[in-house]
Amino acid sequence: MLRILLIAPLLALVPVPSLHAQGNTSPAKPDLPALIECRGQLPEFVALAPALQDPLQAVALGWQPLPQANMFMTEFRLAAPIRVFGHDTDHIAFAGESVMAVLDLPDPRPLARQLELETAIDTPDKAMFGKEVHSEETHDAESGLTLIESIVLNVSNVSSHPGKTLVGCSYSLDMPEDEDETPESLPELPVTPSAAPD
Repeated sequence: MLRILLIAPLLALVPVPSLHAQGNTSPAKPDLPALIECRGQLPEFVALAPALQDPLQAVALGWQPLPQANMFMTEFRLAAPIRVFGHDTDHIAFAGESVMAVLDLPDPRPLARQLELETAIDTPDKAMFGKEVHSEETHDAESGLTLIESIVLNVSNVSSHPGKTLVGCSYSLDMPEDEDETPESLPELPVTPSAAPD
């Protein structure tokens, strides 16, 4: 499937909640546990873009930017821990279309079994599990483009973070596999790099 990069172009295509509450200059706090547990919606994920692009926006949310230990991940320390899938953490990360919690679990397999995920990779060094929890076809009348909104739950480990488990959700818009041409009325959008945290 052709995957469309969400963070930049979709800000103009998807209606997102205001970053500022009415009458309040502080950014609205996102529901991170809901987004990480795949209980969120695509517009809520896209609304995080300013915090990823501007460190001051992240700090205003109570997120402390962390050094980049993995070239594919952007990481933050939270002012207060959140609880996801029964585990507490103050460490989150973003990679491509995914928002993840970084948990103090040396083996991701028990959590993957608990969540009934399918195995993608399972070797002594690398384990990756996932499951699509939502898929919905949408049609844009103006462009004539059909898109598939997909939400996928993932659990994995990563060599840059030994002793940790990543758990989170990816939010994406895909073109169906049989779509071989982009309608002329649709602006060209960059494609998300296929590489994932290793």
